[in-house]
Formats: sequence, C-alpha cells, structure tokens
Amino acid sequence: MSLTLHVENTALLSKYINLPQNGSIIAEYIWIDSTGAMRSKGRTLPKKITSLEQLPQWNFDGSSTGQAPGHNSDVLLQPVAYYPDPFRPGNDNILVLTECLKNDGTPNKFNHRNAAAKLMEKFADQEVWFGLEQEYTLLDPVDGYIYGWPKGGFPAPQGPYYCGVGAGKVYARNIIEAHYKACLYAGINISGINAEVMPSQWEFQVGPCTGIAMGDELWMARYLLDRVAEEFGVLVSLHPKPLKGDWNGAGCHTNVSTKSMRIPGGMKDIEEAIEKLAKRHDAHIKLYGKDNAQRLTGRHETADMHTFSSGVANRGCSIRIPRSVGIEGYGYFEDRRPASNIDPYLVTGIMVETICGTVEGVDMEKEYEREIAEE
Repeated sequence: MSLTLHVENTALLSKYINLPQNGSIIAEYIWIDSTGAMRSKGRTLPKKITSLEQLPQWNFDGSSTGQAPGHNSDVLLQPVAYYPDPFRPGNDNILVLTECLKNDGTPNKFNHRNAAAKLMEKFADQEVWFGLEQEYTLLDPVDGYIYGWPKGGFPAPQGPYYCGVGAGKVYARNIIEAHYKACLYAGINISGINAEVMPSQWEFQVGPCTGIAMGDELWMARYLLDRVAEEFGVLVSLHPKPLKGDWNGAGCHTNVSTKSMRIPGGMKDIEEAIEKLAKRHDAHIKLYGKDNAQRLTGRHETADMHTFSSGVANRGCSIRIPRSVGIEGYGYFEDRRPASNIDPYLVTGIMVETICGTVEGVDMEKEYEREIAEE
C-alpha cells in the first residue's frame, strides 16, 4: 500500500485562524518524547498569560509515547517557558515548553533539563554563553529519500550547494524562510540560516543564549521547524548521516564561552577549558548524539571520534578556535563533535560540568544512562 502525501491547506485555514476567541487563549503544550522527537497538544485557558506561574500543570498518556508503562501511564507536564504562537497569531495564543515529570514530581528518565538546570544555576556567575548550529536534512515523507533529489539517483557532487543561490543549487528555500520568520515571531534568538554542503541540507543558528535558555530555545526552534515542514508536506531529519557515501553529515556545532573567556587575555581560559575537555572526551562523545560514529570519521570536515584534537581555524579538529579569536586572544571556542540529533540539555549540561565544575547529586553521564536503566 502506497503512502499519500498530505499538505496543509493554510489558505483555507486562514479564515478561521483569525476569528476572535472571546477572551480565551490557546496554549499548545510541547514536550520531548522517548525518541527525542517532539509531541504537543493544545488546551484552552481563560485569559492572557503574563507569567510562567499562571500556567497550570498538565499530563499525558506516557504509555503511548514510550515514556511510561501502561499500568502507571500518567506523565506530568510542568511548564518551563512560553512563547508567542506563530501558527495561531494574535489572540495572545502561546506555545508552552514543558518538562516531563513522574507522579512523585521527579524527572521522567527522558527529561534531562532538570539536571542541566541545576548546573546552570550554580555557575550562573560565570555567564556561560552558548550558540548552537543546528544542521538538518529535508526528506520526501513518502519514500524517505533526500528531498528534491532525482529518484534513484544523485545530484552533482558537493561544491555548489553551500550557501548556494539559484535553481539546482538550493532546495526548499520557502520552508527555511518560513521557519526563520516563525522563530523571530516566537522570540527565539535565531541568529542566522544557510544552505549546507549537501543539497537539501540546511542550518540555522540559535544564540548566544545564557545557561538553560540555550536548550529551551533550540528545542522550540526544532518544534517550529517540524511544524512549518509539516505544512509543506516535507519531513525533517536530524540524523547525523542521512545518506552514506561522499556526502557531508549533519552536526550541531556548539559554541561556548564564559565571561572570563570574552575579555582580553581570555585565551588562557579557553586553553584551560580545552585541556579539561580532552580529559573527558569519551564521556562527552557518549552524550553527543546517536549514530555519531557514522559522521565523525575524520572526513567531511570532522575529526575521528576516537581522537581528541584542537586547533585554530581547523574544521577537522574536535575543538576549533576561530581565527579571529586566535588573533585577538579572547572570545569563544567551537566544539565540532556534537551530532545534529543531540539533546541540547545533555550537551550544554556536560559542557558546564566539565569546564566550570560539578554539582552534588548531578552527573550528566549518569543522567544520560538513566534512559536505558530499568524503572
């Protein structure tokens, strides 16, 4: 049986989306499921929300998302951030990012935000800034093949597509532009977009964001991307190597700085951080995304995943120091190891843990291992 492609009829929807709501608002509650995908459902609230504390806790059936057993299936949704809703503009409608909690109020085993937030809070005085470069690939949802590629074949080799302009070099720009505007409307600190090295592969950047806000905003930007692509009838893949062969993989390069790194003389602190990262290379790799071994091969602008390295302006290293930082002697560094499918809470959490210090009762490596532990 063949699949049928369904594309949203947004023109028809528009005459309803702008109807008044008689003082009520719609809040779309969003969470991360057991596979790293996003889920959401909407509810009506009686008035405009002006603070996080006004948002009620909610719940869902965790047995349907792989987050709870059937005999004890309720998972609680605790609001942690909210944003204007670009899909229901006007009427004060919002998107609500939530943490998943068990009935006793402790984090569900797939909720890594809770642990990361404790690290961010303890080391808030170091003002850790992050900027994440989210790469992704567009797929045909019917056959799973790269979107826009000739069926059963390949486009010309890599070369003309990175930051490309023009037909035959760029695919699905409308989706990317729509996502960009949706992020800006929602208040996401999106800092740019570009076409990537493989055709139908794109990137958007979020940041700089401080502390836990980095994970929050990347997850929300991912949600917006999925929703926009849904309307165009296109699938978004975060797999780090969606197509084997002589094609670039997809990463989520992580740019990091502390307050002391951003002032003259900060290179000393950058170098000290890199030394700390070298000692915990294996622990970081464990948290840097599934199937990342397919991407970190030492080819296609990556370092081999089994070897730690660093260098100035070298995209074949684990850690890259930008040329401008090397010249000025302060700024930030880029960790090029994280895959496109990372949980940003795990990555930013272990980064702070490694370069800033630990918090009693928090271990990001063990935090990740909770996913596969028996309940």
